Amino acid sequence: MYNTDLPKRADLPTTGKLLRSTALAALIAGGLLVTTVLPAEYGIDPTGIGRALGLTPMGEIKISLAAEARADERVATETAPAQPVAVAPAVRAEAAPVPAPAPAPFAVAALPPAAVAPAPAAARQDTVTVTLKPGQGAEVKLTMNKDHRVRYEWASAGGPVNFDTHGDPYDAPKDFYHGYGKGRNELGSKGELVAAFDGKHGWFWRNRSGYDVTVTLKTQGEYARIERVL
Repeated sequence: MYNTDLPKRADLPTTGKLLRSTALAALIAGGLLVTTVLPAEYGIDPTGIGRALGLTPMGEIKISLAAEARADERVATETAPAQPVAVAPAVRAEAAPVPAPAPAPFAVAALPPAAVAPAPAAARQDTVTVTLKPGQGAEVKLTMNKDHRVRYEWASAGGPVNFDTHGDPYDAPKDFYHGYGKGRNELGSKGELVAAFDGKHGWFWRNRSGYDVTVTLKTQGEYARIERVL
């Protein structure tokens, strides 16, 4: 009924041969894990073979990119606590007296110019310097009204940094994020920032090198305040 002859018992591998084959396969798999998989995926190279084959740098890059992604995700949560910084209450405090005066014409004529005029009246300029140790981050924010403009220029001395330019409105909801631009391993940037809304707008830098770096920021334009919030 069957054309294939069944093997004889003598032709079957013995238990000892099966155990030796299994042990050899496990040994080969372990060798591949140590010499290729760990260096290429995690940058771990206990034997040095992975670096000789060019696999270890691949793993180090993957680990670095994963760390950068986690750092970017923390930017919003790291900066969120600094958003309600005495500016939003000040706006409410100045707005409160509006209904108090009896003569409506006087209240309309005097108070709104006093509340709005100071920000655009005189452009200001500042220079801020921050020193970052390896792995350290810092953030500098400008208090700006919507559509106000600031020309800026920053430069990193000692090595490149990662940066994220973004803004936060007053009383921003949780996980809110509005970005103006970001980059990795940059030595500097310059341009014009136009506020998309009333709130705080600025830059977050992180030093991913193995050395201390110094970031110098120069700003000029329409903003009420500049401060380091992180």
